[in-house]
This record gives sequence, C-alpha cells and structure tokens, in this order.
Amino acid sequence: MAVVGPLSVIFNLLLSLLVSHLHFTILTQGEGRWEDKYPFIREASTFSSFSDSYDYIIVGGGTAGCPLAATLSTKFRVLLVERGGVPFTNANVSFMQNFHISLADTSSTSASQFFVSTDGVFNSRARILGGGTCINAGFYTRAGPSYIEKAGWDSKLVNESYPWVEKQIVQRPNLAPWQEAVRESLLEIGISPFNGFTYDHIYGTKVGGTIFDHFGRRHSAAELLASANPNKLDVLVHATVQKIDFDTSGKKPRAVGVIFKDENGKEHKAFLSTRKGSEIIVSSGAIGSPHILMLSGIGPKAELEKLNITVVLDNKFVGQGMSDNPLNTIFVPTNRPVEQSLIQTVGITKKGVYIEASSGFGQSGDSISCHHGVASAEIGQLSTIPPKQRTVEAIEAYRRSKKNIPHEAFRGGFILEKIALPLSRGNISLVTTNPDDNPSITFNYFSHPRDLKRCVNGIRIVEKIAKSKHFTNFTQCNKETLDRLLNMSVQANVNLIPKHTHNTESLEQFCKDTVITIWHYHGGCQVGKVIAPNHKVLGVHRLRVIDGSTFKESPGTNPQATVMMMGRYMGVKILRERLGKAAGL
Repeated sequence: MAVVGPLSVIFNLLLSLLVSHLHFTILTQGEGRWEDKYPFIREASTFSSFSDSYDYIIVGGGTAGCPLAATLSTKFRVLLVERGGVPFTNANVSFMQNFHISLADTSSTSASQFFVSTDGVFNSRARILGGGTCINAGFYTRAGPSYIEKAGWDSKLVNESYPWVEKQIVQRPNLAPWQEAVRESLLEIGISPFNGFTYDHIYGTKVGGTIFDHFGRRHSAAELLASANPNKLDVLVHATVQKIDFDTSGKKPRAVGVIFKDENGKEHKAFLSTRKGSEIIVSSGAIGSPHILMLSGIGPKAELEKLNITVVLDNKFVGQGMSDNPLNTIFVPTNRPVEQSLIQTVGITKKGVYIEASSGFGQSGDSISCHHGVASAEIGQLSTIPPKQRTVEAIEAYRRSKKNIPHEAFRGGFILEKIALPLSRGNISLVTTNPDDNPSITFNYFSHPRDLKRCVNGIRIVEKIAKSKHFTNFTQCNKETLDRLLNMSVQANVNLIPKHTHNTESLEQFCKDTVITIWHYHGGCQVGKVIAPNHKVLGVHRLRVIDGSTFKESPGTNPQATVMMMGRYMGVKILRERLGKAAGL
C-alpha cells in the first residue's frame, strides 16, 4: 500500500519504519536467536592459531560450501571460512521485497560485491554466508538427466542429494498474477506442454520451486548448516583468505593450511591435519575460486610473476573458459500496479533460450523516489547501482534519459530471455594481489555467432508474449508500443556499452546493446584442465575445488539447485572414499 498527496512522504516513511520493525522482529525473534541454532558460527577474530588442526578446511561458505561443510562435519573436524557476514539478521537478504535493494548496496559490509566486467556489464558476486543463494531471485530447478550424465555423476547419489536440499529450504511458490500471465502466454505461443509444478528440467512451460517461503522470507544455503555436527564444525565469518599455504619440498606441492585476515585486519593461519585424506577444499564460486588459486601461486606463470607471486604450479587454464549466460529483458509497463514477484514460471524452449519473468519492483517507493542509477529496477534491469559507482559520462546520460521515461515505466514487469548454453568464452586475470579487489573479468558476450542468433530468437519469443491476449489484462501492446519499449530499454543505459538508435530495426544490435547478466557465470577451474573428475586440483596434493567454477555449462535454467546438490553430493562421495561402508551415507 502507498499513499499519494501532501501527506504521502510522512505516511510512507512511517509505513516503511513499521515494516522494517516487523522484519527485524521476525528475523530476531520469529525462529529464536540464530546464535542458538548455529553455535559454531563466530567472528574470525575469535580464532586461535593454537587450535587443533582440521581434517577439512573449506574456503568459501557459499552455495556449495555450506552443504559440503555440513556433510563432512558428520564424520570429521571441519573449518569453514567465509569472507562475508551472516544472513540471518539482514532484512535486505532475508525478504524478497528487498531483493533489488540488497544488490544496490555496494558498501564494504554489503552481501553483494559490485563489479563491471570488461564487456561493460554490471554484475555482483556474493559476499555472505550462504553465497549466491542470499542475493539471487530464489528460483529452484534441477539439472536435466543429460547434464548429469555428461558431468559423469552417479545419478543415484544425485537423486538422493537434491531431496536433501529440498526438504530443508525449498518450497512450492504461490503463483503471482504476472507469473500466471506469463505461463498462459508461453502456452499460447507454443512453448508446451505445461508440465505443472516440478523441479525437473524438461521442455515446455513449468512452475519451479523457490527458496522464498509464503511470507516472502528467503531460506539460503546457510540454513543447510543446521544439518551439521555442531561439535565437529567451526564456521568463521569475516575471514578473508589471503592464500593457501603449500609445502613445496616434495615432488608435488602439498596444501598445508590457509592464511586469512579477520574483521580487524589481523592475520591468522589455520592448519590442515597431517592425517591421510585431509584436504583443503576451495568453494569460493566461479570468480573467487580461480582468483584464490592464482593468489596462492597456481595459475599462468607469466601472469603470476607479473605481480611477484611465487609460482607453486604453472597451469595456464586457471581462470580460463569463463562464461556468463547473457540476459536481455523487455520491461512491460502496466495500467496499474502489479504484485511483486521473482522468477516462478519458466519456458524451456527448443531454440536454446529460457524465458522467465519478474514484476513489481520498479513501482516500490524506494525505486520511484531514489536515484538508483544506470541499472535501476524501474528502467529495465533487476539490479541497481548507486551514484558512487557511476562514471561521469554514465551519470549524465542516465539523467538525460530518465527525464524521457514515462511514469508508467515505474509500474509493470519484466519478461526475460536467457541464452541456455552460451558458446562465447572469456577469462579472469589478476589486477592486484589484494584478495578484496575484484580480478579483471571478461565474458565476451555474443562473440560466438550462434549465441547472437539464439538471442534474436529469444527476443522474438518475448515480443510474442508481450502481445499475447493474456497480457491484455495488464496492458495493450501493439507493434508501435513494442518498438517504443525496445528503444526505451536501449536508452535506459542498463550497461556501459555504447548505444545505437532504432534498435528495433536490428534485433542483433538490440541484443548486443542491452545485454545484462542473470548472475549465472561459471568456469575458470574446469574438469580436465584445472581439476580431475574427482575435483582434485591437478598437480597438487590435498586440494580440491567444488563449486560452479568447475562447470563448462550452467545446469538447468538456474544453477543454484545443482550447486547446492553438488556440495552435498561431493561431501558424501568424499566420506565414502575415505570411510567406505563406515561412512553410513
């Protein structure tokens, strides 16, 4: 509810304060104190270097790291180090309606770390316990059988590991009106059959799971730590790993510990047990994992020497093979406010694109009254960038274009098309030796012609949806209106790529000019090049990588389900390898 008129500012401020108070009450009292449920989570500064050594040290408490730590702790002593804080009392993380606000926060304490790829596309990487599950749109869907087979995974264990996640944090969504309209429109234009509510990845239109409950509260991978053995797990937050430490006296380097800084900047070292089978496991995400390997001396020799990093292992493939699934959107203004919704309905097409949708974020009070910036929710992208992160040129261009955006643009929803399996590849390279700094990241969007062709196919599908009869309840969308929407998206400066006018005459150019991210980047530590099929780093003892950096393709329509599953799956695999039948898993 929002009030307009002379008293609107005061009323909406009071309403906002009331909602914030209610949120705080729910977060701190609704399910008891989080400290009681997770007694093993503590600040990094409380760590003692004289602590016993660990059987497993996991670097990164994200989408894969949390289920992995929970699983391994059932049998062995585990240390999980996470550079961010806890999500449990962060209203921007915990509530769906604050999704875009969380992404807009680029302060040093934010759950998301802003970066701009060299392509000129705005992006975010998670910096919080729970990783990307704390800042994403919540959609949950499994990978298809062919993906599992291609990855060489044990399908029986995969089908046991997905439900382990689902029973704890996944729910069936209450379908919002915008999502219903997209569902019916997808079927109307032939994206069939309708497969109902399902986690399975199958052609047609479906409704997937969500990690948001019916109250709009997020349940992230951090909550999977509730399955851990609290007596065998230590979780340190605000622990920024500087590098992995190696013993290089033998034929192969051996990982022996990790060096990290706490929230006060003090340096600590955690030691790995000398017992056979003990390992350091890097689970810092598609950007973080290759970044940490390079800072630790594993990567292209010339690049490491350029920054005076001691070379532990020369591997030219670390940081290579990066890919991001390009996203293009059309914002459809409506004749009235629409309910907020994130991705619930998806169309899995045979043209190499996925169709998804969201609604209602541009019309919220903060979006309308705040000058969010070049990637604002109200003008064509879900994420927002505050003024400190803009270039002077971008600010001026945005201010000019915003004056021309009609007020109706603040009401409505997005129809999104995402390239399913992009063939374009990029890389990560070091800029500094400071682990807090982002590396240089390039995705080379649409460098492969087939990706561009699929994008054009996707935009044509979106056009059909926008003009379908099921959207007439929201807005009338003829060709003239649609052309206006396309050109408005170009003028809205959703990225730092140079713009071209009259993009409706060339959908190829529209794709290039308006490309954004859906945060599904992957690669950088791929199987056969950086790691073996068992995820052990090639050429090094006692070191693995387990996360999305190992993927050659992003699984399913949205990867979080498979990344969490992989954390559980690999945890069970490791325990079975080490304990055999005694693992009991």
